[in-house]
Amino acid sequence: MASEALINQLNEILKHEWTGVAQYSQASFIIEGVWREVYADKFLGDAKESFGHAQLVGEKISALGGVPVATRNEIKQSKNLVEVLEFSRDFEAKAVEMYTQAIELAEPQRSLVVFLEDILKEEQEGVDEYTKLLRDTPASHASMSGEPVRKSG
Repeated sequence: MASEALINQLNEILKHEWTGVAQYSQASFIIEGVWREVYADKFLGDAKESFGHAQLVGEKISALGGVPVATRNEIKQSKNLVEVLEFSRDFEAKAVEMYTQAIELAEPQRSLVVFLEDILKEEQEGVDEYTKLLRDTPASHASMSGEPVRKSG
C-alpha cells in the first residue's frame, strides 16, 4: 500500500489534470480571429492530453488503495492569446513540479517512479513548447478578440 502522502500528492495532480481539461477546452472554445485555426486544435489537444493523464493517475490512485478526487482547481482564461499561452506554460510548469514531488514520494517503488516519469516527460515537453511559442510573440498576435475575460472557478 502506498503512503498517505503519495496518494494525497497524486490526488493533487489529478485535480490539476481535471483543471487542465477545463482550462484548455475553454481556451479552444473562445479563441477567435485569424489565430483560431492554429490554436483551437492545439488547446483541444492539450485538453485531451490532460484527460489522458487524469485517467492514468485516477486508475493509479485506485490501484494504490486510494479514492480519486472528482474536483478541479480554478481555471484561468482570457481572450488575449499571449495571456493564454502564459497561463498554459505556467500550468505545464506546475504539473512538472507536482509530478517531480510525487516521484520523490514514490521512491523506492521503481515501477511507480517510471510511471510518473513517463508523464513528467510529456509535461516538460509542454513547458518547452509553450516557452517556444511565447518567444518573440508580436503584440499584434496577442488579441483573440478584445478584452480579457474574468477568471472563473
